[in-house]
Amino acid sequence: AYPVMSWKHLFSKSLAANPERLHFAAHSHHLWPDASYEGHMAAWQDAAVLADHKWDKIMGPVWSEAQQHVADELKLPDPATLCFAPNTHDFIVRILSAIPARPVRVLATDGEFHSFRRQMTRWVESGEVVLQTASPGGLLETAQSGEFDLIFASHVLFNSGTIISALDELAALARPEGPWVVIDGYHGFMAIETDLSQIADRVFYLAGGYKYAMAGEGACFLHAPPGFAERPVVTGWYAAFDDLALAPGDVGYAPDGRRFLGSTFDPSGIYRFNAVQNMLDSEGLTTAVISDHVATLQAQFLEEDALAGFELLNPLNDQQHARFLAFRGETASALHDRLAAQNVVTDVRGDVLRIGFALYHDREDVARLTKIIGQVS
Repeated sequence: AYPVMSWKHLFSKSLAANPERLHFAAHSHHLWPDASYEGHMAAWQDAAVLADHKWDKIMGPVWSEAQQHVADELKLPDPATLCFAPNTHDFIVRILSAIPARPVRVLATDGEFHSFRRQMTRWVESGEVVLQTASPGGLLETAQSGEFDLIFASHVLFNSGTIISALDELAALARPEGPWVVIDGYHGFMAIETDLSQIADRVFYLAGGYKYAMAGEGACFLHAPPGFAERPVVTGWYAAFDDLALAPGDVGYAPDGRRFLGSTFDPSGIYRFNAVQNMLDSEGLTTAVISDHVATLQAQFLEEDALAGFELLNPLNDQQHARFLAFRGETASALHDRLAAQNVVTDVRGDVLRIGFALYHDREDVARLTKIIGQVS
């Protein structure tokens, strides 16, 4: 693979800002590459030059370029099925609002992210939702045997790094009248190669730029299959962007993914996303290339056996793998804090310490990490 390669030069601004820091939380908050700065500045420049007319460019070439980048990565047949928003929570709220049944019968894995879990718990409290959870391994069987309005599952579980491989089988259950299948791809997008071409007409897929797409906040997206959720109840005026001449009282929707839009948003994240995607293209840094680099560093870390007292929840194998290693142990939180005191950034969720690897790491960084772990353990 890539035993000595490094792409630190692509992250010179972030690395120089804190040169002694070891940032091994790329799965949580990915350091911004230099290209993102150029994208951010382009957003400001367009706002200055175009003022009121900037939205013609944002909702035109900037938007369509971002759609094409996502469609290329996920092998989506039609980029127009994609919509952007500041966060994935917005999309979850709008999807559920479009389901006519009440309470909404939801099936999810027992390892979904806090944002989803919190919102579902509150909806259960209010009587809006009846929630059933299943283990990742039991999700498909439960989905096939039950009657649900919404089936929600992360492609890669945020805590353990477990990958759900039954996407095709879940998609086969989806119908416009229900159930709807939503794949949360936040820890899969640009971390593992993903081909949605055969199921794009049946599943929703949401993810964002904050992690492996390296674009920072504000560049989340949803692929919405045609014929599903055509009129979200929670909606904003941008969802009728094509037809602002509708008579008062008429609630029209864009015919494509933009039906999930809300209202005015900060577009700078989409500019950053485009700039980073173009940088990756020019460098030949595909998801597969980056994954090979990360896998080499992960293997090196495991060979050092620095966390011998911990249980590795997602061992390396010949299959696709998350961009982070998840270690369970009683001292996970204490070790995280001791590493932080040494300017080493990792991530802890309960008793699970997560260590995320990225393009801005090389063998020397991993060796330094293992040495510091040995010193503070």
